[in-house]
Amino acid sequence: MLVTAVSLALLVPSSASAMPDDRRAGELASTGYVLGGTADRIVERDAHGLATLGVVGVTITPDGRDVSLPDRRTRTMLRTAHDNGLRAELLVSNYSDLVGGFDSAAAAALLRHPKRVRAVATTLARVVGEQGWDGVHIDLESMSRKDGPGLVLLAEELQARMSPEKTVGLAMQASTERRAYKAHGYRLPGLEAALDTVALMTYDLHGPTWSGPGPIGPRPWQREAVRALLEVVPAAKVDLGVAGYGYSWPRHRPGRSLTLRQVRRLVARDDATPTWRAGAGEWTVRLSDGTRLWWSDGRSYALRLELAEELGLHGVALWRLGSADPLP
Repeated sequence: MLVTAVSLALLVPSSASAMPDDRRAGELASTGYVLGGTADRIVERDAHGLATLGVVGVTITPDGRDVSLPDRRTRTMLRTAHDNGLRAELLVSNYSDLVGGFDSAAAAALLRHPKRVRAVATTLARVVGEQGWDGVHIDLESMSRKDGPGLVLLAEELQARMSPEKTVGLAMQASTERRAYKAHGYRLPGLEAALDTVALMTYDLHGPTWSGPGPIGPRPWQREAVRALLEVVPAAKVDLGVAGYGYSWPRHRPGRSLTLRQVRRLVARDDATPTWRAGAGEWTVRLSDGTRLWWSDGRSYALRLELAEELGLHGVALWRLGSADPLP
């Protein structure tokens, strides 16, 4: 599941800029991710519960030499965010429709060549400055250990090319051991110094194409993943990732991701009775045809707010508006 968005003077590379002014003391900062083309009314509905809109906007090219430019729908989301008093962060990823997921080869083609990293950072910084984005959020996934130095360099180069009020964030795949972060391309000491925020994607522990049925982001696993990250990264830089969707596991065909509206339609049509799993903080049900569903809803979101506050985190990051329940 694509998840996850974030922020972007000449600063010394590897030194993160000031924290974004997106919360008052003692308050959590909430980021909501959107796809280009999301209806304005969805953002307007949830703006009261957000500080930042993370807009899924651009991708790196397969050869790692360039990055696409924001299209009209992406730029519309920028205006919608600002019209509703929200920060707008441009998300850059290596997601590929051709691959059907995150393109590890494209990430390597970029991150293992410093010249390409600097070229992509230059383009992103120019787009941010010209269009008025408040930051860049890096969402490069399916990486390996060899990509680690290049990821740190990308964050440093973005910091060096953007004005002080812009911020740089990273969507990070969750692990419960510090060494696993390094194996996935996250060199935590270097990233901690170069980034303003880290959105820890504490969801997709289970999913229909990579595991059997199970909770998407159970709370005990989330807590352990945060604990491992906090060995290096300060809590004040970390956002807890929250799922706002469901997954299906049919018996005899591939499963899929579901919006919460789709989940409830399936449950109602089957006249099934869901079960709330308090430990995981999610719902589940088995339909009459044997399909298993798991989903994370507004009740789940409220519990993640409590967890983020308990752990002293910067905030939460919800994937995604338009799929999730309305914010409280």
